[in-house]
Amino acid sequence: MTTNRKVVLARRPDGLPTAADFRVEEETLGAVPDGHVRVAVELLSIDAFIRTVLQESSYHPSVPIGGVVSAFGVGRIVESHAPDWREGDAVRGRLLAQTVATPSVKVIEKIDTDRAPLSAWLGVLGLTSGVTAYVGVRDVGAVKPGETFVVSGAAGGVGSIAGQIARIDGARVIGIAGGAHKKAYLEDDLGFDAVIDYKNEDVAARLRELAPDGVDVFFDNVGGEILDVVLDQIRIGARIVICGAISQYDGDFAQQGVRGPSLYLRLAERNARMEGFAVNELPDRVGEAETALAGWLASGEIQQREHVEHGLDRFAETLSLLFSGGHMGKLLLAPAAR
Repeated sequence: MTTNRKVVLARRPDGLPTAADFRVEEETLGAVPDGHVRVAVELLSIDAFIRTVLQESSYHPSVPIGGVVSAFGVGRIVESHAPDWREGDAVRGRLLAQTVATPSVKVIEKIDTDRAPLSAWLGVLGLTSGVTAYVGVRDVGAVKPGETFVVSGAAGGVGSIAGQIARIDGARVIGIAGGAHKKAYLEDDLGFDAVIDYKNEDVAARLRELAPDGVDVFFDNVGGEILDVVLDQIRIGARIVICGAISQYDGDFAQQGVRGPSLYLRLAERNARMEGFAVNELPDRVGEAETALAGWLASGEIQQREHVEHGLDRFAETLSLLFSGGHMGKLLLAPAAR
């Protein structure tokens, strides 16, 4: 491979990103340095953190103007200048939004496609999806059999897995998602006990009906108003898991901040706790999570729908699906056009 196509940041978005915020550029590739490999990128994981790195300041390293947009990806090695890394090996890592990556082997890992399909290493076994869900449910939420577990963003890459893990752990699972098709998918295909369609139902009223004794664990991917609604209905000793707040990702955090919970005193009143986590800060949990998730995937106890778009020219449009709710399951982009 002698050329690469890449998505670069043309300007910092004002609100939700649009196509004008990016450029797709082509470059001629040089030689592969020692200790590096050349990877044909097959799939990119489209995650909410991508929106945050487009800002000038971010928890994750910010993308500079003119820099290649950050994204996790999977692909296969087409040229290697590193011992024990061979052509044809499948790898995973922060490969960036491009068709060809040339990373150091220090920042990628080999993956076993006999253990799970290539796409699953970004989804069910992915750090930003399945592994995040596992750590949030098992470590932070500490779900117990018989408890009521509620998850927002329930039809997304993290929420759909979190709900299934909680179900496996014996909880009664209530999802919050937008649209009748997502409600049907979660209840009929994934085995959720109930789903609240926030686009067509009164979330607070439905939650009171479905959980009259209150909520034990809330796994939050959305933030904003939904977080307050659930806080108002937590039980004594509840755990609130802060995984993300996608409803708040449309501005510059440093300049505008985010909407915090107005009902946080429910935590004190009900002896509850709210805890956030970042899975990249817990590397010792990844191995256990991957082993469990791979087993559940093989047995059929966990499944995940994949929404795959094609072509780097559709990067901005694909990213926007995260915020419009226009996808279901794990959102992926194949850099090559069909």
